[in-house]
Amino acid sequence: MTTGGVSARVVVTDTIFPNLAQEEAAAHAASAGFEGFQCKTAEDVAAAVNGADVAVVQFAPFTADAVRAVKPGATVIRYGVGYDNIDVMAAREAGLKVGYVPDYCTDEVADHTAALALSLLRKLPALDASVRAGEWAAVKHSKPLKPFSETTFGFFGIGQIGSAVLARLKGFGFRFIAADPGLSEDDARVYGITLVDSDTLLATADIITCHAPATAATIGFFNAQTLAKMQSHALLVNTARGQLINETDLAEALRSGTIAGAALDVFAAEPLPETSPLRDAPGLILTPHSAWYSEAAIDRLQGLVAQDITLALKGEGPRKPVP
Repeated sequence: MTTGGVSARVVVTDTIFPNLAQEEAAAHAASAGFEGFQCKTAEDVAAAVNGADVAVVQFAPFTADAVRAVKPGATVIRYGVGYDNIDVMAAREAGLKVGYVPDYCTDEVADHTAALALSLLRKLPALDASVRAGEWAAVKHSKPLKPFSETTFGFFGIGQIGSAVLARLKGFGFRFIAADPGLSEDDARVYGITLVDSDTLLATADIITCHAPATAATIGFFNAQTLAKMQSHALLVNTARGQLINETDLAEALRSGTIAGAALDVFAAEPLPETSPLRDAPGLILTPHSAWYSEAAIDRLQGLVAQDITLALKGEGPRKPVP
């Protein structure tokens, strides 16, 4: 592909991958130039994507300066499910196409979420720690412990990943409830979920998993006030967006016994700062934003981005436009 007699240009601003063979092959198949960078700052990104027809970004900030730097009508693709690091409004105002890859790791995140939830519900971290400390006291460290058939499992948002978590857990006998303004009563019945408001979710769920995007309505939703509405034995799992939870309030809720435990794979700042109050909060499982990972998921992600590069160089929209 050429634009005005000049070969099109594909730029990858930053990645954590060992190579970019699939992306480069897609560019070269369309006779486009290809460059890979490891940008860290907004200034680095704007300089790297100057004149690009296709810009692919992973973690680096794609700001309004980068929007102005790419060619008019360019395509911006985000490696991953979220796109918080892209100034989507500026991109849209400039007429750019913006795509992302929300479907590359659905199974992996659902598996990780279910594993965290089951570990918390069966008190596995506390039981493991007790044995290592020389105790042999199953009831002491398990109580209180409901059978799964008497446990209410709640979803804060449902969506693609939440529904995959639900499918994995249906065989355990939980009662399922969800708070999601985008879920219809008919869809809830199909899922086998009771649709509730957020206050009911907080008050009645024995465990809540988060599957909501970070929006004005959801950022900081789990804070001192909302955590206080949960049952004292309740648990919270977040593999969605770190911004959903006020981390200082959660740490305090765990220390005070407002809730019994939590498991987090995502955080407001990553890597988790050394000074984070979460680091020494009790009853908490921490994983390093790893829910997405498998070797197959990396290959899948890069392959889907390569497809988007091919589409963009044909003048077509991205496979999954940012909503």
